[in-house]
Amino acid sequence: MRALRILLIIAVVLGGLFVAADRIAVGLAESEVAGKIKSTQGLSANPEVSINGFPFLTQVAGKELDEVDVTMDGVTASSAGRSLRITEMTAELRDVRLENNFSSATADRATGSAGISYADLSTASSEGVTVSYGGRDQSGKSQVKVTARVALLGRSFERSVISTVSVVDGDTIRLRADEIPGAGIPGLENLVRGKIDFDREISGLPQGLKLDKVVTTEKGVDISVVGDGVKLAG
Repeated sequence: MRALRILLIIAVVLGGLFVAADRIAVGLAESEVAGKIKSTQGLSANPEVSINGFPFLTQVAGKELDEVDVTMDGVTASSAGRSLRITEMTAELRDVRLENNFSSATADRATGSAGISYADLSTASSEGVTVSYGGRDQSGKSQVKVTARVALLGRSFERSVISTVSVVDGDTIRLRADEIPGAGIPGLENLVRGKIDFDREISGLPQGLKLDKVVTTEKGVDISVVGDGVKLAG
């Protein structure tokens, strides 16, 4: 009985040491991945990285991680020659393969979300255009309110319209006005639409991620993202 108790104590101690070593290794790996993502995406601060699943060391030995969650702030994408700031992006990556002697990693699939404030969306729009919350139409489509000031025949016109916002081709945000108030004035509709109807292709996101759906909220535009073969680091 005494020998059995000693074996049990040893097993508990060794188990505790293994768990501790495993958690330390996870922390070091999360820090390393965060640094790589910061460098790759040009972030001002390290993102939050969580490597899930236990034991971690066994996953590393198999060169595949079950799940990695990443939260990034201040991602800047390019859009039609203008920079577009994404306030926060989250990504849940599954089946992450460790490659090139652990210097890079690729996730088989990923889901997540990205947020863009109306102020940042206005900055990425044409000059003199502001974008704000427009609610949803009767069918549930997301809408924004777009205000533009234009000059025509020596007169200044300001028009506010409700535009539908959507995702096109997995990389483009599209705004289209349903109707232009005062469109009976010759040339006014084309002039206003030239400012407020636009497509903004978003580039600079992590390789492999694509825009999926867009929803408007009072604070900004929320975009869901999906991807296959998403490059996590390297």
